[in-house]
Formats: sequence, structure tokens, C-alpha cells
Amino acid sequence: MEIDNHEESDGSTPRTNENDVSIRRVAPDESGEGLPFAPINWPNPGDTWRWKVGKRVSGSGYFLDRYLYLPKSLCHGGGNPTRRKYGFASKLAVERYIQTSFPGTNLDAFFESFSWKIPAEMSLLANGAVKLKHVPVVPPIPPCAEIEESDSQSDALCCKARNKLCISLLGEAENPPLAFMKCDICCTEAKFCRDCCCILCSKTVNFSYGGYDYIRCEAMTGEGTICGHAAHIDCALRCYMAGTVGGSIGLDSEYYCRRCDARTDLVPHVTRLLQTCESLDSRDNIEKILNIGICILRSSEKTSAKELLKRIEVAVAKLKYGTYLEDIWKQEGNSANSTDVCHHQSTDMEVTTYQEPSNGKTCSDLMSASFDYRSESQRLAEDIDQVLHALKTSQESEFKMAEEKLLAQKNYICNLYQQLEKEKSDLARRTSTDPDALLSIVLSRVKQIKREVTNLKEMEEIASGFGKTSRATLKKHFNLEIEE
Repeated sequence: MEIDNHEESDGSTPRTNENDVSIRRVAPDESGEGLPFAPINWPNPGDTWRWKVGKRVSGSGYFLDRYLYLPKSLCHGGGNPTRRKYGFASKLAVERYIQTSFPGTNLDAFFESFSWKIPAEMSLLANGAVKLKHVPVVPPIPPCAEIEESDSQSDALCCKARNKLCISLLGEAENPPLAFMKCDICCTEAKFCRDCCCILCSKTVNFSYGGYDYIRCEAMTGEGTICGHAAHIDCALRCYMAGTVGGSIGLDSEYYCRRCDARTDLVPHVTRLLQTCESLDSRDNIEKILNIGICILRSSEKTSAKELLKRIEVAVAKLKYGTYLEDIWKQEGNSANSTDVCHHQSTDMEVTTYQEPSNGKTCSDLMSASFDYRSESQRLAEDIDQVLHALKTSQESEFKMAEEKLLAQKNYICNLYQQLEKEKSDLARRTSTDPDALLSIVLSRVKQIKREVTNLKEMEEIASGFGKTSRATLKKHFNLEIEE
């Protein structure tokens, strides 16, 4: 049922709400001006802001990529006639701009004047746009910087991010055989450098240890050009744009580039990570890099990914049990031995402790170096703190999702009741020449309301928690697909 947006007749800014039934659902890549998704008459009468959405949809049914653009009067102000547009890719970026340009502004009142959250079309949810095979609990990603047109990225001896370690300044760039694609979106930002900045968080990537923490998209985007945009692996995993993700995205140990929509197989990247680790002598760095590989390959259906994941898990197990670094990378003679390393700790400890090392170190040296109870106790305490924090974050996000879904369903039913009341009134007054058609509409509306009330009762099962709610209910009403 289509619902029209309403504006106050006196021209003032109406107050909207994310759960207001007057807010329509939006298609991917859609854009527009003014209410309900952008301010009007702010800061001056006649100033209308613009909005735009991307393709990705959250589990609660709202677009993850949401942009807000200044009205023309502010774009050409401040004595800068060359600045043709100015946009923001996050709510925090908008807040920073307003606090800087209009100090003293009531931010709460500003954001209450329009809806920041933009709901996606129901067809996207029905087609599984937000279904995930696994939903890791992660803290929020730092917001992107403001999107501002500026000089071209082609300044050869200048890093726009002012990163002294940028590969373009050190002469260590990958030097791809093809040129980078022309980009007028992220690469026009004042402080974004394609050579060293993450497209998702705008922070610089780490080139140490073979660039283990980022991936650069080398997909062909035209004749003689590649994408060339980079992203932190961690950012991509948090955004469900790397690893194994279900639904319409359908990633299997792959990376999905936000800029060009291309997919990159991450199995070769993890293979390079493993080769990098073999040359390192720091247990902490090795474990950190191997854990990234595990996150990428976990839940993959690819045979190559499963085999590589098993190798990494064996290496991590050996690392934790105190095996000498040069022995960690030795391949076991058969799969049974590899399984023993992962799942039979006592056996592995016995082998590690009582076999005389070939390099002349004694068993006592090994034990004193690898099993200090103080450091182990501190590490365990840190692990528990992280788990408890993740649990708290998970519960908060689940509550928020349930609240949004239940309120949206309640508002939908209330709107149906309003429609029924109007249709019954029309039937009583015989406003139509075909009373039978009016009666049919009323009866159909009553059936529709009963169905939606039944759906709401099913959704209320969530009161016992997501873990105790049936898979069918989670899939049907909360767009969550839970694997056995």
C-alpha cells in the first residue's frame, strides 16, 4: 500500500521519525531532494538538501550507504566558486560540518527535522538482500570523511592523506601494468589518497609485512584501466564485504569492492599471508596475521579454502603450544597428525615437551619461554573481557533490531485499521455506485489485518531471545538465516 509523504502547509520543516508510516521505502541507488530524507528551509528559507542511497541493506531493513548533500547556496558560499558539490557519507561527518560552520546549532532538532534512516524496498528484503550465513559481532566502523570535490589524484609527488609512508612517495607502488580508473567519488575527497587510504574508513593502510591488512581491487573497469581502490581486510569483514557472506551478496572467501562492484578471490591473498608468516620471527605478528586468514576463510565452501584454513589452524595450534617457529611450517605426514595438533592438546604437549629439539635447546628452555603463567593469565583475562564486550554489543544490536521490526509492524497494522475505518465509512454512506465492490474491499482488508496481527504475534516470540526463537520466525520476520 502506497503512503504519501506530508508537508506542513505553513512551509515550516515537518518533524519526521524513522518509524513514521509516512516514510516511503526506497530503491537501491535512488536519490532525491528534501523531505523526508533531507532537510528543507535550513539554514535559510528555500535551502533544500539532497540525499542518495547505495545498494547495501542492513538486517533491520535500512540502507547502510546513505549520503547527504548541501544545498546550492552553501556549495557556492565561502568564497570558493570551484566547489560544485559537498556531500557527507556519515552522520558524524554532518555533525562535524554543522558544529564548525554553524556553531550553537541544536543538532538534535536538526536531525529530528528529517529521517536519517532510509528504509529499503520490501522486494530487497524478500529476495534475501540482508541474509547472512554468519553474523560476527563487531564494533562500529569509523565514518568516512566528507565527500568534497577537489584537485585530481594525479599529483605524482604529493599524498593527499599526508602519509609519509605512502607507496607513491617511497617509490614502492605496485606499478600495475594498467592505469587506475578515473574516479570522481572517493578520489575527489580532500584527504583521500587511493594509493594508501581505505575506501571504507578513509584511514591509511599498513604496507608492512607484505601489506597483510589490506586488499587492492585489480578488477578491469575499462580498456586499459583497473579499479585500484584499496580496503582494510578488517573493515571489509565488518561491513560484510569480505569473507563468506550469504544472501544476495553471496561471497565465498571473496572481497566485494564498494567502488566498482567487482569480486576478488581472497584465497591467493591468504596464501601470500601464510608465506609472509614463514619469514617472520615474532610470534605476536604471526598470530595476528594468521587470525586474519582464519576470518577470511571461515565457513567457505571452496575446497582450496578449506584445505588452506586447516593448514592455518594447525599452525596457530602449534604456535600456542610453544612449537619452535621453524617447526610450525613443516607439513604433517598425514591428515590424522594434523587433526591431533588441533584437537588433542595433551598429546601435542607431550611431543613438544619431551622430544629433544634439533637446535640444541633444552626442554626447560622451552617451558620457561613459552608458558609463563602471568602472561597467560593476563591473556586469558583480556580474552574474557573481549568476549563479554562482544556479548553485550550483540545483545544491544539484537534489541535494536527487534524494536525496529516490531514498531514497524505495529505502525503498519495501525495504518491498515485506518484504511479499514475509511472503507467502512464509504460503504455505510454508499459513496460508490458499486456497493458490492466496496463490501469486497472491506472484507479483504479485514483478512489482511488478521494476517498481519498473526505475523505480529509470531514476531513476539523474540521476547525469549534470538537464540530461543524458531529459525522460521527469524527468517520470515527478521530476515536472518541461521545455519545449523
